[in-house]
Amino acid sequence: MAVNTAAEHLNFLRGMILRPKKVGAITPSSPALAKAIAGQVDPAREGPVLELGPGTGIVTQALIERGVAEDRIIAIEYDPEFAGMVQKRFPKVRVLQGDAFQFAQMLEGTVQQPYAAIVSGLPLLNFPVETRRALIESALDHLQPGAPYVQFSYGTNPSIPATDRYTVKRAALIWLNLPPARVWVYRST
Repeated sequence: MAVNTAAEHLNFLRGMILRPKKVGAITPSSPALAKAIAGQVDPAREGPVLELGPGTGIVTQALIERGVAEDRIIAIEYDPEFAGMVQKRFPKVRVLQGDAFQFAQMLEGTVQQPYAAIVSGLPLLNFPVETRRALIESALDHLQPGAPYVQFSYGTNPSIPATDRYTVKRAALIWLNLPPARVWVYRST
C-alpha cells in the first residue's frame, strides 16, 4: 500500500523550502491522491508509462500496485535528491533527473513507441498558461490514441480548458489530501 514515510516528509519539506515553485505543495501527495491518479492508468495497455515530477515516489508506488510493471515506468524528476530517492526505492524504474517540461527532448530517440499514459505531479498552476498548454499538448502528442494525460491540481478548474483538439474531465476530488486535490484527465479527440 502506498504510504509516505517520515523521511519522505522531511525530504519533501526540504525541497519545498529550497524550491517552492518546483514543489508547489505543503505536504507530499496522500496515498488516496496517488491511488486516484494511478486509477486513471490502464495497466493492460501496452507501452511505457511516463511520470513527470514523481517527488517522493508515492504515485510511482501506486502505479506499480495498480499493475504497471516497474520497468515500463520512466520518471523525470527535477530535484536530484527526490530522483535518487525514487531510483533507490524502485530500481527497475528508469529515473531521469531534469526538467520534466523538456521531457520530449530528454527522451528523444530513446522511447520507441507512444506512451500508454502520462501522469503528472508537476505544480502546473505555478506556471504561466502558455507553459501549461505547451506541456499538456506535447504530452498528448506523445500518447497512444485514447491514452490519458493525468494531472492533479489544487485548483477548482483544470490547468488548461478543453479545446476541439482534446477533452478534459475531472476524474476525482480527493478530500483526503492536504490541501484537497482534483485529478484531471486529458485525452486527444
